[in-house]
Amino acid sequence: MKTINVRLTFTEALLGTSPANEDVYRDFIGAKAPDAATVDDEVAALGADAVVEKGMTVFPRMEDGTPFLYDYQIKGFFKDTCGGLRKVPGTKSEKIKAFKKEIDKLIFPEPRQIPIRFEGEMNECQRPLRAQTAQGERVSLAISEQIPAGATVEFSVTCLNDTLADAVVEWLDYGKWSGIGQWRNSGKGRFTWEYC
Repeated sequence: MKTINVRLTFTEALLGTSPANEDVYRDFIGAKAPDAATVDDEVAALGADAVVEKGMTVFPRMEDGTPFLYDYQIKGFFKDTCGGLRKVPGTKSEKIKAFKKEIDKLIFPEPRQIPIRFEGEMNECQRPLRAQTAQGERVSLAISEQIPAGATVEFSVTCLNDTLADAVVEWLDYGKWSGIGQWRNSGKGRFTWEYC
């Protein structure tokens, strides 16, 4: 077993991913949660009453109002990154079979709630979403809370299989190209990292 402690520094703004409307979260996302007992805790952390926009995505908040990322968002980043890097010859990720199961069962970011530290004010990022449907092209507006570049998070990653620690480093390095949170393909949520 190996644990590494890391600090991410976001080089691009980070967008919120949780729906501001409690009912959307409870009915759609919460119903699919593997641990239904935590749904109420996660809904309460959103503080949806403070946000008027029902279609906006926001950051969950700690009791003191500090926005945070959940540990599973880090796991999701690892899965997404490993899935992409498996197609790159010579990478550590290329050799991991059943990578989603390996990440789910053998890699554990901590703590559960990872505070986001930043200076300045949060603002909003509005962008069009385009989709090709059977009825033709559709365009809608997406709005997300946005934390400015320069924000940091600190957490640990425990690998129950030591050989996966090198892959975690590879995935963290990939954060300079594809980040965490909403609208990653535009460059939002990109980061650099260091041991801490």
